[in-house]
Amino acid sequence: MATATEEKVEPTPVKELARRTLADREGALAWIFLLPSVVYIVALVAVPFVLAIGFAFSDVSAGDPTFDWAGFRNFARAFDDPVFWRSLGNTFVFTGVSMVFIVLFGKILANILVADFRGKWVVRFLVLLPWTTPVALSSISWLWLLDSIYSPIDWVLRQVGLLDAGANMYWLGEPGLAMSSVIAVHVWRLVPLAAVIMMAGLVAIPRDIDEAARVDGAGYWRRMFEITIPLVLPVVAVAALFGAIFTFTDMAVVRILTRGGPNDSTQVLSSWAFYRGIDGGDVAGGAAVALFLFPLLLAAAVGILRVVRRIEVS
Repeated sequence: MATATEEKVEPTPVKELARRTLADREGALAWIFLLPSVVYIVALVAVPFVLAIGFAFSDVSAGDPTFDWAGFRNFARAFDDPVFWRSLGNTFVFTGVSMVFIVLFGKILANILVADFRGKWVVRFLVLLPWTTPVALSSISWLWLLDSIYSPIDWVLRQVGLLDAGANMYWLGEPGLAMSSVIAVHVWRLVPLAAVIMMAGLVAIPRDIDEAARVDGAGYWRRMFEITIPLVLPVVAVAALFGAIFTFTDMAVVRILTRGGPNDSTQVLSSWAFYRGIDGGDVAGGAAVALFLFPLLLAAAVGILRVVRRIEVS
């Protein structure tokens, strides 16, 4: 018989035992935690992508939503459209030029943000404002800044003597200036994101390496090109990948500032797909143009990731 001093052990409830068993199963927990992300991706990425493929091979329009098989007719119409080819060229120019400045200014800004100075947290907060501000709100502000009559940029240029009195710069009315303005606003938006990503890479560099280089007499520029840049290159490539994806698929700045004008000089594939499919009512034609973005983005992503892998291996 058990003595009075012995504690009575109560059986573990079945539900509690089942909970403990589930908590100990890493595979089951992994799928439970991944489920919200999977549902999100399927609902907002996979389903629209499948619908876009279906619409691209149909004759669906705003006036006739019935699905009828059209084969490759929408793609042939897109290839025969001069605006499509101009939008494709503008997309490459828009993405390429933007990425050069985004990576360059992001690296410079990241070096400033990792420096130790008073008020750096306030500076970091202010740097993130262009990225956190809604694109519609910030683009409307830029509409005023780039106005052909009341632009404060023109006023500053007149004050410093770079613009004649009474003259105005038609920032959004001339093809070259319009594309430059769209690129400038887009770079202004994405540089903070690139800077934060690169800042994380700079912070991750071991301090011992930099201190050892200082002891060996390496100056700032030598440490920059032989230590900092090689170690941060994988992070820079990731920042470039995110920037390329956001730039290649972005149409908000173009739509708000220029609507693709003047004369489609700032039209990009994403905006042309929207204007043709939504504003023009040609849902099938717009889906075919939008679907053309997928192989280009896939090729860019694969290329950048392969470069990142080579950098990490070397």
